Amino acid sequence: MSFRHLLACTDGSPRARKAVASAAKLAAACGAKLTVLYVIPPYVLPAYGEAAQYLPGVTAHLYKQRADALSRKVLAPAARLAHASGVDCETLAVNAAEPWTGVLHAAHRRKCDLIVMASHGRRGIAGALLGSETRKVLTHSRIPVLVVR
Repeated sequence: MSFRHLLACTDGSPRARKAVASAAKLAAACGAKLTVLYVIPPYVLPAYGEAAQYLPGVTAHLYKQRADALSRKVLAPAARLAHASGVDCETLAVNAAEPWTGVLHAAHRRKCDLIVMASHGRRGIAGALLGSETRKVLTHSRIPVLVVR
């Protein structure tokens, strides 16, 4: 099977960087395009006065500026890695309340035929409490998913 457009997801972690590197190598071997995705959680207005103590002065505008800066910081090394592999690469940052939905929407909008994600390997109570975005993508995706560990 040959792929034409891969979507690699990153959160900037070492495991995600490994997944992006694997996606870049696969895209190069297939002659495919690569889109590297970073999902930004939406701004949530503190609901209680006490919450303002933890996020003093963080307005929606300031949150957006910080989120945009972080997405550039996370996506730039991924794009450099892909370009070094000789792959046509585009970066994309999207807003989504749940990362897995952002991944699936981006993959469908970009007409990707493979999603590449890292697995952080959380097991036991941590895996149950934190959930797994990769597992949610695997469960809900009609597009093949390659999980890198």
